[in-house]
Amino acid sequence: MTVLTDILHLLFTANLWQATLAAAVLLLLPALGGVVSERSGVVNIAMEGMMLTGAFFGVVADLAWHNVWAATGVAILAGGMMASIHAVVSIQFRADQIVSGIAINIFAGGLTVFLVNRIYGLQDVGHLGQSDLLPNLNIPGLEQIPFFGKVLFQQNVVVYAALVLLFLTHIVLFRTRLGLRIRAVGEHPQAADTAGINVFMLRYGAVITSGLFSGLAGAFLAIGISNTFVPGMTDGRGYIALAAMIFGKWTPFGAFIACLIFGLGEAIYANNSIIHVSPYLLSMLPYLLTLIVLAGLVGRSTPPAADGLPYVPGSE
Repeated sequence: MTVLTDILHLLFTANLWQATLAAAVLLLLPALGGVVSERSGVVNIAMEGMMLTGAFFGVVADLAWHNVWAATGVAILAGGMMASIHAVVSIQFRADQIVSGIAINIFAGGLTVFLVNRIYGLQDVGHLGQSDLLPNLNIPGLEQIPFFGKVLFQQNVVVYAALVLLFLTHIVLFRTRLGLRIRAVGEHPQAADTAGINVFMLRYGAVITSGLFSGLAGAFLAIGISNTFVPGMTDGRGYIALAAMIFGKWTPFGAFIACLIFGLGEAIYANNSIIHVSPYLLSMLPYLLTLIVLAGLVGRSTPPAADGLPYVPGSE
């Protein structure tokens, strides 16, 4: 009864929901990228590797230049470069997209470990100073609103950027001609090609966009939350983002709702000192939610018709 009381008390605290939103955004960025990529017809499970690469190069650039904005740009570009590899292998060479994604995740993990040991000779690359971190923004006036002020208006700058990207992604995909074309090449690329749409160009752009989003998530993790880089620090978040995308049925706002659920699990784990539950049990919560979502919804969620199918011009 005491544990239940502690949990109920925790659910009504602003600190929990502030942490939930931040944890959700860390998943939302790669999930949005996955939505864009898979709406174009390319399966992307390489978001884990793209995030990890972005986190590493973001920290390296920040330590070298002491310019957090330049470092964030490097992280974004690093994620985009990893996505370019996936795009070339999957689109140009028509390799199995699942295998390509897994290979990139393994490659990113090995590459970052090698570079950390080679460049720094340490298990991590060192900690960043406070002035080298992505800043938290407290919006004057609004931050004083009870409960919602702390949850919504005392957040990291990346949280606000991600929420803007959430709305922009939805608008582009479902309210613009470009979005219609992206969805067309993901549903029926042959028909889109016949209508004069460049299937390859749109798929390349969608996959690389997913890498840019994942790279930004890596920057948020490393130079916004953790203040350092540690090999493997993404800790499966790319896969959780994939589950959120499936849970959200390949829509931006659906993925966001799923990310909030997973983010709540992360936030409850982070607040374990309040509810006095075994940390080992709570650490399983986000991954347990992922398994439940994948086991319960994969068979009933319908992806874009051409998702995962390489396009061969002239084929029927």
